[in-house]
Amino acid sequence: MKTTTVIGTGAIGTSVALALTRRGVKVHLEDVDRAAAKTAEAMGAGSLEAPNERVDLAVLAVPPAQVGNVLARVQDSGLARAYLDVASVKKVPHDDIRAVRADPASYIGSHPLAGTERSGPLAARADLFEGRPWVLTPSELTGQEVLNRALELVTLCDGMPVVMDAGVHDHAVALISHAPHLISSLLAARLEHATEESVRLSGQGVADVTRIAAGDARLWGDILRSNATAVADVLDAFAAGLSRAIGALRTVSDADPEKRRRAEEDLDELLREGNRGCARIARKPGTRRTELATVSVTISDKPGALAELFTSIGKIGVNIEDVRIEHSRDHTRGLVELVVQKGSATELSRWLGAGGTWAVSG
Repeated sequence: MKTTTVIGTGAIGTSVALALTRRGVKVHLEDVDRAAAKTAEAMGAGSLEAPNERVDLAVLAVPPAQVGNVLARVQDSGLARAYLDVASVKKVPHDDIRAVRADPASYIGSHPLAGTERSGPLAARADLFEGRPWVLTPSELTGQEVLNRALELVTLCDGMPVVMDAGVHDHAVALISHAPHLISSLLAARLEHATEESVRLSGQGVADVTRIAAGDARLWGDILRSNATAVADVLDAFAAGLSRAIGALRTVSDADPEKRRRAEEDLDELLREGNRGCARIARKPGTRRTELATVSVTISDKPGALAELFTSIGKIGVNIEDVRIEHSRDHTRGLVELVVQKGSATELSRWLGAGGTWAVSG
């Protein structure tokens, strides 16, 4: 692949452009938001100059509801040899393409499962897709050359290609992305009118479960509308579990000891079900949570402390799989949670010493 046009310079589109530019692909940028396109260009994602001949691939980084019309427009202009979208819903674009009579043979749906709650080109990174699943949803009419172009794109972006049916994909992302986003938003909404005293008590737990609620409301509204049925199905099952939890909590203080016992058992089982589901989620590709352990360490909030900690841990041969940092309210220290292989956790804890405190040298 030598040339590409990326239409849409939000976080995902600009990340694709940065990844391709890094690999030597000539990228042309297009966006109705001229300011966003200029920002992406200034970041080195590509050029705003229109191509003077057909490009090898056009990447449509637009909301799901816009894919069909944008595809029809750029196909009519002969922009590219192959076309691909990166929207997070796949069945709606597939159906819209038929409705607007766009050419399905030169198009393939795709969805890179990577992103951020932030939006716009400044949220983009060239390494955003490294090691992340990138779903491809070819139809029965998609040409082999188009599929090959899509696979090449995923390879150039260091993603992991996964071929799926569009409907199966939409039900999967409803469970692992779309419904969680809406649930996070509903929980975060409870904070809008909370007392200042309550908000001041908030810590990493509520920050973790509400982080994705900071996403662009307009973009997420489009995503949820485009995958409404699948998301509603997930929420039906969630609502059943929520009702069960509410019933147990209402009964856990009942005067009848047998009812209390059953409520306590039901509440405990709900938490265990959560443990089992959580254990199935990989912290990083190829690693299950059950294979990992967390070691906590307190560090001074001084320049170089974190870098020195990581360097020293590397010298003893322990690989850090994941990390989370929580600052103290006085900003003099931070709690660092290091996720490592279970076999390394004891060694790391012993090396850190009593109290798990790390002070920067000098």
